[in-house]
Amino acid sequence: MRRAALTILTLCLCAVAWAQPKLPKEEMYVGVHGGAIASMYRFSPKVAQDWKHPFLGWNAGLVYRYAGHKVCGMQVEINYMQRGWYEPATGYQRQLDYIEVPFLMHLYFGSKRARGFFNLGPQIGYCFRSVESGEVPDVYRIAREAGARSRVAHQYAAVEKPFDWGLAAGLGFYYRTKHAGVYQIGARFNWSFGNTFDDSKMDYFDYSTPMSLSLNLAYMWQVK
Repeated sequence: MRRAALTILTLCLCAVAWAQPKLPKEEMYVGVHGGAIASMYRFSPKVAQDWKHPFLGWNAGLVYRYAGHKVCGMQVEINYMQRGWYEPATGYQRQLDYIEVPFLMHLYFGSKRARGFFNLGPQIGYCFRSVESGEVPDVYRIAREAGARSRVAHQYAAVEKPFDWGLAAGLGFYYRTKHAGVYQIGARFNWSFGNTFDDSKMDYFDYSTPMSLSLNLAYMWQVK
């Protein structure tokens, strides 16, 4: 229910923003961005984690931004994301590498040169690699090597649902120079709804979804 409500709210905000007056001259930008990312996983049953010690990784990607209306536009990205979780009690850490594509509503305010912004929209992704560090308890390692389902291997099992979807929201500031492009800093929160491990009644986890917070720098240049 919460997922549906958030999705409907996002679509309504996009519709209201897109009804704003059009700009006399459209703005189009392309660029690159990257930065640091801190993430954790929501597990049920819970897996011992500490918000003071999240999994730390990095992300980078390509950006396309279009602004055709006053105060609003759209933004599409193709990103590489390092997500995962860390278990302080055992030192076990799991890194999951994603290719992610967010489709964002871009709201901006300020002058022609200096602007604040807010981005919101859905995202889809695919986990293409898993990297572990630290010791896997013997009982789970043996079960995994024997091909047991996640009810036995728990969070140490292979990724069973690589496709991901969710919402992304971020805010920041950018400065548009006259001849040297656009410089931007921003923070973003990603909340996933897709489970990483199987969630049927025969499986151990009811849900296993990542969430992350990133801080990025970007450079863009105007193409129109």
